[in-house]
Amino acid sequence: MSENHAPFPFIIGAPRSGTTLLRLMLDSHPDLAIPPETGFLPRAARLHLPLFLRSRLFHLVTRSTPAWPDFHLDRSEFGQALEQIRPFTLSEGIRAFYRLYAQMHGKIRSGDKTPLYALEMPAIRSLLPEAHFIHIIRDGRDVALSLRKTWFTPSRDIAALARYWVRIIRTARAEGRNSSSYLELRYEDLLADTEGNIRSICRSLQLDFRPCMLEYWRNAPKRLEEHEGRYRRDGTVIVTRDQRLEQQRLTTYPPQLNRVGGWRQVMSMHEEKAFCDVAGPLLVELGYEF
Repeated sequence: MSENHAPFPFIIGAPRSGTTLLRLMLDSHPDLAIPPETGFLPRAARLHLPLFLRSRLFHLVTRSTPAWPDFHLDRSEFGQALEQIRPFTLSEGIRAFYRLYAQMHGKIRSGDKTPLYALEMPAIRSLLPEAHFIHIIRDGRDVALSLRKTWFTPSRDIAALARYWVRIIRTARAEGRNSSSYLELRYEDLLADTEGNIRSICRSLQLDFRPCMLEYWRNAPKRLEEHEGRYRRDGTVIVTRDQRLEQQRLTTYPPQLNRVGGWRQVMSMHEEKAFCDVAGPLLVELGYEF
């Protein structure tokens, strides 16, 4: 952890593992604001040349990042925040983005929820040494069935999704091993003992636990309204705003224990075998029934 900055939470994991749920829980804290997925940090870490570094970061975040409309920030205000940094560094520029987002929501700390940053932990640590990774893991069979219905799925094939799940989890665990700034929890445990797990996360972030974090769903619809539609460069629709909101609809309710083990009712024997042929050892390692 950085000596000069409070722990900065990064919620990571395979997509459809409960990362949005955990984001809304932490975001319900009166001091902490977590934006929609950012996506630009790995590219920011590669901006090594000092020439025009400030303007290059500004362009990357505001023009080259598909998620920029989701943040509802003012471009000129962000540009002004970058101009005020002397001397300018990438780290301070990144912090300015998160600080501006937190201030917009009347909060003093920020965080991030971008699941695939699980594959980019060293790059993120190079930018923000105060990064504290919270890796949420869900039974990969439930993940695969949920993921393949989304607009961002990498494949519809169960074996391919098993390889995807294994890669993300093994990469994050290898990077987080022996690190005091890495916390791992299971989605199923978060649902079964929400308060206990949120209290543990708060301790690791040097954040006071607040009971309102357990009632995240009350403010979830408003927070999810940030999500805008996604479009290709020619203007055609990738996914509509309503489709994105529907995808996160269950996070607007209290924890749903019936979401655990849904694969048993839905996954065919052929699909279960295809998944377990690839991911069986990791399921066992993580304590899932196999």
